[in-house]
Amino acid sequence: MVLIGIMSVQFGAAVSKGLFGEIPPVGMVLLRLLTSSLILLVLARPRLAGRTAADWRPVLALGSALGAMNWAFYESFARIPLGVAVTIEFVGPLALAAVGRRPRDLVWVGLAASGVVLFGAGPTKVDALGFGLALLAGGCWALYIVSTAATGRRWAGLDGLAVASTVATLAIAPFAVATAGAGLLEPRLLLLGALVGLLSSVIPYSLEMAALRSLPPRVFGILMSLEPATAALVAAVLLHEWLTPLQLLAIACVTAASVGATRTTSARDVGRVRRTGRHFSALRAAMARSDRD
Repeated sequence: MVLIGIMSVQFGAAVSKGLFGEIPPVGMVLLRLLTSSLILLVLARPRLAGRTAADWRPVLALGSALGAMNWAFYESFARIPLGVAVTIEFVGPLALAAVGRRPRDLVWVGLAASGVVLFGAGPTKVDALGFGLALLAGGCWALYIVSTAATGRRWAGLDGLAVASTVATLAIAPFAVATAGAGLLEPRLLLLGALVGLLSSVIPYSLEMAALRSLPPRVFGILMSLEPATAALVAAVLLHEWLTPLQLLAIACVTAASVGATRTTSARDVGRVRRTGRHFSALRAAMARSDRD
């Protein structure tokens, strides 16, 4: 179920990239976030009355991180191969996992950094802007993880994620409307945008939630480390984005670093870091906190 969920996320990204000729990346991000937000709001029906400024600060930070993360990531793989973008983005949560741990654990960050450097060292050059946007998406992913933890302490269950998702949607909307215009109202694109939302959020969330009932968090984290390789495979089959041997070696370095960091991270850290992936995946961390409380 975890592997099918990972495949679903990458299929969603591949479908998105195939539509970038008709709708800009920020427009597809809006359609994806809109689908996810509507589903979350229906499920959670969050209580907004009586909230203090202290309640709103983390959820606004989470919404900002969520919107920026998705926008930067979609803009990055519009310019560079999907497998490369996913691999570079992974450096963000990987670095966060190593913060404050034993010095020897920094070797995994070094291995991941070596993989990222390999993307720019080979004869096939990677677009600099796409590379930078993928790094930005990774930084936003790390901020998203931290904000998710802070939001979970003040908003119960799905409430915080539903509000944050709505904040992200509203923040992205002006840029998407200015760029995509009336194309956002085209029925075919609306339908495909909803499909991307399902593939990238709802389906993997449902499968991973079911898998986590029996999988130890550490095993789940190791399986999630296969995402860069899966992205490269899906992109090669669906988008014909064939990577060079050096780029494949770079992906292998980041994947190995992610597995190593997960194996040396405590179960609680794995639950906090590895299970707070993009968007709906944050719900897993919120529910885990609720169970512990």
